[in-house]
Amino acid sequence: MSITQQQPWVQNYQPGVPAEIELPTESLVAMLERSVIEAGDHPALEFFGRRTTYTELGDQVDRAAEGLRHLGVRAGDRVALILPNCPQHVVAFYAVLRLGAVVVEHNPLYTSRELRHQFEDHQARIVIAWDKSVPSVRAFPQDIEIDHIVSVNLLLAFPTVKRLALHLPVKKLRESREALTGPAPGTIPWKQLLSHDPIDPEHPRPAVDDLAALQYTSGTTGQPKGAMLTHFNLYSNALQGEAWMHGAEYRKEVFYAILPMFHAFGMTLYLTYGIRKQGLLVLFPKFDPNLILDAMKKSPATVYCAVPPIYERTAVAAQERGISLRSCKYCISGAMNLPDHVVELWESVSGGLLVEGYGMTETSPVALGNPFHPTRRPGTVGVPFPSTLMKVVDLDDPATTVAQGEPGELLLKGPQVFQGYWNNPEETAKTLLPDGWLRTGDIVTVDADGFTTIVDRAKELIITGGFNVSPSEVEVALRLHTDVVDAAVVGKTLERGGEMVVAAVELKPGTELDEEALRAHCREHLAAYKIPRRIVTIEDMPRSMLGKILRKQVREQVLPGL
Repeated sequence: MSITQQQPWVQNYQPGVPAEIELPTESLVAMLERSVIEAGDHPALEFFGRRTTYTELGDQVDRAAEGLRHLGVRAGDRVALILPNCPQHVVAFYAVLRLGAVVVEHNPLYTSRELRHQFEDHQARIVIAWDKSVPSVRAFPQDIEIDHIVSVNLLLAFPTVKRLALHLPVKKLRESREALTGPAPGTIPWKQLLSHDPIDPEHPRPAVDDLAALQYTSGTTGQPKGAMLTHFNLYSNALQGEAWMHGAEYRKEVFYAILPMFHAFGMTLYLTYGIRKQGLLVLFPKFDPNLILDAMKKSPATVYCAVPPIYERTAVAAQERGISLRSCKYCISGAMNLPDHVVELWESVSGGLLVEGYGMTETSPVALGNPFHPTRRPGTVGVPFPSTLMKVVDLDDPATTVAQGEPGELLLKGPQVFQGYWNNPEETAKTLLPDGWLRTGDIVTVDADGFTTIVDRAKELIITGGFNVSPSEVEVALRLHTDVVDAAVVGKTLERGGEMVVAAVELKPGTELDEEALRAHCREHLAAYKIPRRIVTIEDMPRSMLGKILRKQVREQVLPGL
């Protein structure tokens, strides 16, 4: 069977995009080292105006790797990163990989309770953490053994205090000066890692099939699970992205790192693809449209990938301030539905195409995308990337393919598909079929040209602000409150895209609903984006004959009134 017969969607690719990529034979470490040699004095990173060249980046990676080796990190060890977007994050990522160890990314805004579950699973004993996140690690129970915490003070990566004053108000500047006094108590300061000589060039490097990262995801159901991604998986997805962004030039592209690098989308876009293209990564620890527009004046973005609310807020702010976005050539939206009005707004101010894509942590993460070409189809998530196959199957029988145009579960196959869930063979078997096909848990329809439309999610995850929220996790937190008998959590679709978290709670007799008190309770256990924006009471929670809460009926009962 020819490629076009197996992949009919290839005819809609942008001219020049291949049907297949050349698969990687080396690790991400080799990729970085090549970029360091070839790019040299070209800027690799920019953080609040301060730049780091590729030569400097390579030197810092080698020194940090040697520092980690002195702390006992060996090939195969898991090393936890709890960092926002910053230069130290890029260095730490590759320093861990240089030793053949495994990066485990974490959201620095997670509570101690949320981090604890993941640490119990991956058992990393070396942590590189933002100093603001150190207390969350310190709060772990004694049965979680941590050998060393390396603390990162973001302000040490800023320009001089004089230049920093251009970015921060007086109060923040005063706090920043105070924060420069030293590392978090009882931790190893980041600069100590960099004080080592570079690692021996002969020290063994990882192989292409070695495990590179554990990315925690709610997967199809339940508690977060560690998706195992190899160098081959992540490098393949970078090469697929390179093929898709046909025309992007080496050492010419400017990537705005707005998406968090602890998220699979940000990891691939910046840490692998951006470094592969030897581009300039302009790093933002959080989304702030004014900081972004200020940066546009010095280093205009050419690659600006984000979620719909960020596109909308950036475009509106640019119009208000009269700042051009015409440099943004490559713009992909993911993680949530892309509304038509956002596309129209962004394209009116940027002049480029804004296309929607699809992926999941288990696919490293990008699997489908709309072409940067008139063949794109708004309202769909596009067609499979090069070297990626898909099929749509019966929800109850993945061996049965549904008729073209009929809804069914999306299955994917390609070099970016993960290796399974860490220490969880049962969930792996449910998600990864023996012949390599990945069950996504998403219900889709596919037209004759391969353009795919998401119909529903079998997995019931709530997507808010581009992040996955597991209803079960929020329900567990709510049930810990003394007034709550039971809880059901669902997502309400918003007109401007994405969803908001809604909780229906059954209260103990004689108690009254206090939404703010319940939200305050949830903040003790959950990251901010998981907190229910609306909480309502329900007297008789709908359940199955086995006693399982029927979220679909809860949704039908509760959402129309909101």
